[in-house]
Amino acid sequence: MQKAHVLRLFCRSTFSGQYRWHSQKARTPDFLEILGERYATDEITNVTPAILSKIPMRLHAQPSHPLNTLRTMIESHYPDFAHLSSLSPLVTPHKNFDELSFPADHPGRAVTDSYYINKGTMLRTHTSAHEVEVFGKGEDKWLLTADVYRRDEIDGSHYPVFHQMEGARVVSADASGLRELEEDNDRLSQHLTRSDIIIEDVPHVSPSNPAQPGHDPKHAELVARNLKLSLNSLMLHLFQGIGGASKRSLLEYAGLKPTFPSRAPALKWKSFSGVNGSKFWDVELSGKLRWTPPVPNKIGWAFGLGLERIAMVLYSIPDIRLFWSTDSRFISQFTPGQITTFKPYSKYPSCFKDISFWTPSDLSLHENDFCDLVRDVAGDLVENVEMIDTFVHPRTKRTSLCYRINYRSMDRSLSNKEVNKLKDELESRLEDQFRVEIR
Repeated sequence: MQKAHVLRLFCRSTFSGQYRWHSQKARTPDFLEILGERYATDEITNVTPAILSKIPMRLHAQPSHPLNTLRTMIESHYPDFAHLSSLSPLVTPHKNFDELSFPADHPGRAVTDSYYINKGTMLRTHTSAHEVEVFGKGEDKWLLTADVYRRDEIDGSHYPVFHQMEGARVVSADASGLRELEEDNDRLSQHLTRSDIIIEDVPHVSPSNPAQPGHDPKHAELVARNLKLSLNSLMLHLFQGIGGASKRSLLEYAGLKPTFPSRAPALKWKSFSGVNGSKFWDVELSGKLRWTPPVPNKIGWAFGLGLERIAMVLYSIPDIRLFWSTDSRFISQFTPGQITTFKPYSKYPSCFKDISFWTPSDLSLHENDFCDLVRDVAGDLVENVEMIDTFVHPRTKRTSLCYRINYRSMDRSLSNKEVNKLKDELESRLEDQFRVEIR
């Protein structure tokens, strides 16, 4: 039986129980309660209280929130697709990685990159974790919006919880399915022709970005064209129709090397701008061709996009932390169904504090471990963290690290006394959890 060809564009938790010590981590309870269910912990548990507190917030479902407005606007562009936005973030590693053919040694599987509840349960790192499941339920056209979780650095454009939207469409791999694609391609082409938009394209198949041997060239061409036209019209809808670009706009493509050979060819939308320089946006959407086992005898595409990055551009929101703000000065600026320019309230002064320490010789400290600890201690009061020095003692061979932490609240001025208290707590927990020696 043929497999589908898919072109892919791309509750506060309570703690109870007896604690035990885990190497390189804080004291971990024997179990966690998440969304009303109890999960046993084990030696790889690395999810933190700060991350667990985000799970029930579901920003993409809050009525006036920019992410919800963006979600509903994209959904309105695909009215005949199923709109899914309530799937649990708790998945198995098999679902998150193996069903999507991630190699066993892929870095995304590492505890330094992903959040694990235990060996058998993790927080999804992408919406694709549900792709096989949704196709398996018989959905042929769908959009899926969800919060996803990745251990990450701390700065104005990265956050360990963010929101993705995945879209997919499959049709029968026979004459009727090909005719459906051809008719839709004609419709979308006419729509874009009537719109004053310049599209700078790149070939979606090339020697460095080839189609897979098992793909029928005619099928691959129709699918790739349908995907491009669909996303072109979406970008036009969001950035010219809603975002306010000048009438004539420019949409550029860039080449993208496939991550996996089974997902070639790959595509990336690079930027969208007014040709007269009235506005410019750098927006990326990537696409890849891959096999999808549960959809036999069908062909199709899928795309993925990050809602925060697009919303930051459309709303002129300068810091990704603001999406999590409960300050009325932020929330009151937004109306459901409307894109408005964010008006910054006073930017409060920053306070830099350096922290320097010797690491133990028998224990490695990953930068994401350090950033997670900073988030647990100071939450969103930290604007960014930067390693400014590393040093290996020539005689003892001990390693010294120095990080600069920029404290800046989005809502109020921080006193030096308050920041020093956070710094003291961070140093104490570093000594306690990672056995460092503060310098």
